[in-house]
Amino acid sequence: MSSSSFQYASPAASSSSSPATAPAAPSKIILPDLVSHCTFPIRVNRHRAAASSQSKRWLFAGDNLTGKARDRYHGLKAGLLTSMCYPNAGAPQLRVCCDFMNYLFHLDNLSDDMDDSGTMATADVVLNALYNPRMHQNKRVGRMTKDYWQRLIRTGAPGAQQRFIETFDFFFQAVSVQACDRAAGATPDLESYISLRRDTSGCKPCWALIEYANNLDIPEEVMEHPIVRALGEAANDLVTWSNDIFSYNVEQSKGDTHNMIPVVMEQYGLPLQDAVDFVGTLCKQSIDRFVADRAAAPFALSELDCWTPEVARQVDVYVSGLADWIVGSLHWSFESERYFAKSGQDVKRNRVVQLLPRRA
Repeated sequence: MSSSSFQYASPAASSSSSPATAPAAPSKIILPDLVSHCTFPIRVNRHRAAASSQSKRWLFAGDNLTGKARDRYHGLKAGLLTSMCYPNAGAPQLRVCCDFMNYLFHLDNLSDDMDDSGTMATADVVLNALYNPRMHQNKRVGRMTKDYWQRLIRTGAPGAQQRFIETFDFFFQAVSVQACDRAAGATPDLESYISLRRDTSGCKPCWALIEYANNLDIPEEVMEHPIVRALGEAANDLVTWSNDIFSYNVEQSKGDTHNMIPVVMEQYGLPLQDAVDFVGTLCKQSIDRFVADRAAAPFALSELDCWTPEVARQVDVYVSGLADWIVGSLHWSFESERYFAKSGQDVKRNRVVQLLPRRA
């Protein structure tokens, strides 16, 4: 069995009796040291500057993003994230990946204000543009989808294209469930949350872009092998759960509970810092799972009939791409202004986050 079939120990709930008065709400949290736990090298694509600039112009064209809304996209530094996650992509491929990353953040911002019906309406437009790229698109999100997709399919292998569409469909289905939970004020249990979060993260389409960005054409038999799926899952878990830790402050200020920290607080009766530490431990375990499965993969895959030196080379490139995502997303989180405003480097050094007040 793959080491990716992780088991986590349920933390003990607090056994102290309830005090006469509720304790004061914490004013800060201490982040786990995930950066030191990840020893993968950081690589940055040499086409970063051009792709980032072109992609932002593409995102802003014909939209009403002005003032602070536009400044947030500059502070997001999605081009840096893309350049660290696809360090060896050629200029055209990096540009498509940059466009998708900006587009994905744009969709994420839009979905925050959507209910279930709004999410599914957007999904219909986006998926229709992917399955029927020659059709005319009236809505801007459909035109954006059609534009980057037509560029992607010029060189993307059929398997990568299919995986991109299928996993993007999963993304919208999961976001719809998230919208229903948000509307109902419901907090899922941890098992359900983990299953849902692996799709709401949007990581799975990004894994298909690893294939596209590196001109890979890996046999379906290999991509569906348990060890390859486990590697993708471990990378997804690290990116997603660490994002829950880094984004918690902003999300708690808005009352958003689609985050692993409030999930474990409610399920196990943990105080905030203990919940942060618990999620941090899971993040470190996901890195360890990835390292173990990466070492085991060549032997496990060598038994396949399609295994050749060229397939082995392409799988090595793909798995290195997953590692780039793990280390790139960790370091980008402190470079971007999305989670820590302009204090990212200070937070990276001292790991202290001062909690924002809850918005009215």
